[in-house]
Amino acid sequence: MWRAAASILLGALASFAADVTVDQVMTAVRSDVKPQQAMEYMRRVYATDRWFTFPKFQETAEYLKQAMRDDGLENVEVLGAPADGVTHAGYWTEPLAWDVKQARLELIDPGVPEEFRVLADRKKVPASLGMWSGPTPPGGTVAEIIDAGKAGPEQIEKMDIAGKLVLTSDNPSGIKWVLAKKHALGAINAYTENPGLKDDRQWINAWGDYGWAFIKSSTPLVCFSITPHQAEFVRKLLAQGRPVRARAMVDSRYYAGVYPYVTGVIPGGARRAHGGESLPESNEEVLTLGHSSEQGAQDNATGVAAMLESLATLNRLIAASKLPRPRRTIRVLLMGEMYGSMHYVATHPDTIRNTVAAMCVDTPAAPYDLAGTEYTFYMNPHAAKSYTDAFVLHLAEQYFSKLRRPFHWNEYMTGTDTYLAEPAVGIPTVWPYSGTGVVTHHNSADTPDKVDPRSLRDLAIVNATYLYYLANAGEEQALWLAQVAANRGYDQILAAAEPFLDQVFQSGGGNQFSQLVAGAREKIAYAVDRETQAVLSVSRLVPPPRRQSLEDAVKPLVKGLADYGRAQSARLDEAATHVSRKAGVASTAQLITPSGGPPSEAARIVVKRKKFGTIPLDEMPIDRREGYPSGAWDTRVIAALYWCDGTRNLAEVIRLTDLELGHQDFDFVGYFKFLLKHGYVEFTGN
Repeated sequence: MWRAAASILLGALASFAADVTVDQVMTAVRSDVKPQQAMEYMRRVYATDRWFTFPKFQETAEYLKQAMRDDGLENVEVLGAPADGVTHAGYWTEPLAWDVKQARLELIDPGVPEEFRVLADRKKVPASLGMWSGPTPPGGTVAEIIDAGKAGPEQIEKMDIAGKLVLTSDNPSGIKWVLAKKHALGAINAYTENPGLKDDRQWINAWGDYGWAFIKSSTPLVCFSITPHQAEFVRKLLAQGRPVRARAMVDSRYYAGVYPYVTGVIPGGARRAHGGESLPESNEEVLTLGHSSEQGAQDNATGVAAMLESLATLNRLIAASKLPRPRRTIRVLLMGEMYGSMHYVATHPDTIRNTVAAMCVDTPAAPYDLAGTEYTFYMNPHAAKSYTDAFVLHLAEQYFSKLRRPFHWNEYMTGTDTYLAEPAVGIPTVWPYSGTGVVTHHNSADTPDKVDPRSLRDLAIVNATYLYYLANAGEEQALWLAQVAANRGYDQILAAAEPFLDQVFQSGGGNQFSQLVAGAREKIAYAVDRETQAVLSVSRLVPPPRRQSLEDAVKPLVKGLADYGRAQSARLDEAATHVSRKAGVASTAQLITPSGGPPSEAARIVVKRKKFGTIPLDEMPIDRREGYPSGAWDTRVIAALYWCDGTRNLAEVIRLTDLELGHQDFDFVGYFKFLLKHGYVEFTGN
């Protein structure tokens, strides 16, 4: 059906790029996509990345470069961040390069059954050794194993672990700093996200003392990872009350090298509009990005494969005149997670400035027949609300409804390269993610046989359609996208009001009634403001001289959202009046005082950010952080940081953060003063 429809469309698509609809793009892509080719990309990336050393990352990059060229992409380059452990991209410190020849962990006490004697052999299972594990002396070293279980840093500091291998039930990267402080030989990881995978092992890919990657100031401890089955046996030996010893041998090295990444494009070009006039070539781009340099087939060889097949399919369609060349360039960026993309952002400011939208593909492609494997689409952060949220959900509905396959959406989530959406970078970015059913995330069980070509096909089609339509969008398309954003805006405003209406009727007009009503009004107004921004964000798709005209055209949509917000507030007031009269109380509401410190102090502070991106504190010892979290992944401090635009005072930032995430007691004033003291931000204002 799809191929027949595509052939009918061919004539209609031959002349004008401006005529191509979403349905036409999706139909053309569906007819030409090659899931088995995507599977081959996935297998080839997995074959080298599964070893997760920097020389292997370079091999992957060279393969990707050749694959892109074979697919007809242009301006294909292998670039690289300095892997020297000291260079910064944003606030993040680039890691040291790392390589390993062999690693082995073997129990040496007599009476150990042969099946348990060798606990780790990297040649057989790469994930047996943690990434960035330090070396042992040549020939290895013998050490006693001590079980720390789920002990935290405070408990471990009281243990005698000097020169010993510490068996952990939690990810050892979280206690690496205290292992170094107490001069342990290293860690034996028994943590796993899925204890049901009894004979597989978790991949440990974080080994910095104070952050994710190993940097120049980090301590070179060894790190092995064993299976749940093996961990049970070792703990049984330890429970007998006698020392358990192992020979650890790791032949690894750290060095100043390169963290490679690859990029290539489908160039945009001049085209003709409906009236026949020539439209100039655009220097704008649309981006798809996701990380290579991980050990798993699903995470993230499938993401890399889906992006490659997306662009390969589009290039074939353009070459065959089945799709016109889009106005904007379409770029793919394949790199180490965070460290690669941040280096690209820092070193290509003009390209980033001219990138109008992105899709991050950090995702598995799990079997259709397992529960929990539907795609979830993660949205932009509220500080950067965008029409792309509504657009990608529109695509998902259009595509997955034909397959009768459900999909979901969720709010912005930290932890991957979607930080591009944050205002200091300014690229609206959405992220499709699929659960794996049987959880194999960062596990040696994440192998190519778990990948479903149907899921990989779906991902490639949605990604390609998103990229092409936005690469080709002009003023007419922007107007339609504004309508799509407005449709979702109504839903979001209603979703903001609905729970408060329930609470008003359930409150009975109690002591907190006025605060409840005030909070509801504030939440509705906030939703109107954010959804208005999403509608207005389409102006990015038209040249600056035409933006005012476009904004004038979408004014009725903006007014409609405002009117709808007032209507929801009126419903709330009617409900509040009814309840208050019945209870015999007043319904006048006072605004809730913002949290996070004295409002008078917060209102005098304006936080000015020095760099883009999050603040991981990856060079700062844990005991110097005054109890504040790393800003690498913490959702609350990241959301607040994104609201800091250099003009909002901190009281307003706190209020907006609470509206985005819900209220939670946190000392924002203290946190930002802490960042100020250590030079991460500046304060302006009175």
